[in-house]
Amino acid sequence: MVKYIKDLFSGIYALLQGMVITNRNFWRPKVTEQYPEDRQTARQFERFRGELVFDINDNNEHKCIGCGLCARNCPNQSLEVITKSVTTEDGKTKKVLDKFLYDLGSCTFCSLCTQSCAQKAIKWTNNFEHAVYNRSALVKQLNPEGSKVVERKAAPVAPKQAPAAEQNENQQ
Repeated sequence: MVKYIKDLFSGIYALLQGMVITNRNFWRPKVTEQYPEDRQTARQFERFRGELVFDINDNNEHKCIGCGLCARNCPNQSLEVITKSVTTEDGKTKKVLDKFLYDLGSCTFCSLCTQSCAQKAIKWTNNFEHAVYNRSALVKQLNPEGSKVVERKAAPVAPKQAPAAEQNENQQ
């Protein structure tokens, strides 16, 4: 009987201790920020990896040449580079980008794709809201329809001197 009363008072004491702690914290100011309200002011770290996007200029041009290095370096095969062959005006066949698909659902945000891209065509943004109701909505086409590769100007080639002119310069 003594043990029963001892356990009863021990339980009441533990309950009162918990109530004192709860009462003390109940009157403190809130430290939790509500997510939907602070969405515009939420700051991300400089190296935050939120969403992979194409670097597209105002003329709907991108830098991707369709080499597929990013897709080969992706450990989860989150990227799929689909190319097509096009015949140019001078009769040569050229590989051009048709679709660049990004599966956000299998991406681990390791950034191996952006590091391996020699053209620097893909980059990370700070967008972190990716909630969808359907998994198929997580597969995104990064290159917009009708986009094309930025035309790069060929570097000027210095004219070669004639062999006789080189010998004359060496003799002087």
